[in-house]
Amino acid sequence: MATLRELKSRIGSVASTQKTTSAMKMISSAKMRKATYQLQRLSPFRAMVQNVISHLLVTDQEFSSPLIATRDVRRVALVVFGSDDGLCGAFNINLFKHLLATINDLRQQYGSQVGVTVIPVGKKLTKAAMKIAAPDLQVERTALNTRSTGSELSELTTLLRTRFLDGSIDRAEVLYMHFKSTSRQEFMREQMLPVSYESIAQQMDARAAAEPCLFEPDANTIFNSVLPLHLRAMMQEVYTESAASEQASRVMAMQTASDNAKELLDELNLEYNKLRQQSITTELLDIIGGQVQR
Repeated sequence: MATLRELKSRIGSVASTQKTTSAMKMISSAKMRKATYQLQRLSPFRAMVQNVISHLLVTDQEFSSPLIATRDVRRVALVVFGSDDGLCGAFNINLFKHLLATINDLRQQYGSQVGVTVIPVGKKLTKAAMKIAAPDLQVERTALNTRSTGSELSELTTLLRTRFLDGSIDRAEVLYMHFKSTSRQEFMREQMLPVSYESIAQQMDARAAAEPCLFEPDANTIFNSVLPLHLRAMMQEVYTESAASEQASRVMAMQTASDNAKELLDELNLEYNKLRQQSITTELLDIIGGQVQR
């Protein structure tokens, strides 16, 4: 049975843990709000690019670009966005499970001989991905992390585009957690290269049909100029979505830890008070017993 001194020490330790988790929750909440604000700032650029593409698509012209060309898939690049730091619940674990499921799905779709290059973003996911490296499954380290700048992210986008154009990869996908709310993040798997003509057509702005435009020098040239911007906007949005989801997961993890610490603290306080009351009662009985003996 624990002594009063031991219980008091445990109470102090748990109380300190509760304060720490509460502070970490507040910090993560601030970072999450910053990430969601960045998502809002990205919307005008993404909308502008989509608006241009929409005006191009309503012309009913035939567009050709090496970025939308499909070919037999022999190697696929998977860019998966994780975190550098821990204490974010099952955020990285879920991403890793989905990564394994995606690899199996690719092998079923394109054959067991298809090569897969995994490009993990974040130290935690990189460490986990290195354990599954194999001759047909390469894990490529990148300098990109969860604190990288927009220019560094643009370099990764350019690298993927260059590899697709020179035939080093035949398909590129991004895997990430889509931010819906603080308590809800959803896994997303999106094709990045080749650019899906059907997917951008589905996102076409209906208002574009009512706004006739003149294209110079011609619509196909502009289409080829806008596609890299589309890829850049997509990568930036995915990166920011992942950052917001990471912080949201950390907020929920710290909330759970704080709640558990509070529950444990209440139990320890109750036990401490019971033991203290028992000790006082024993001392009073000893005093009364001594007086009776006199």
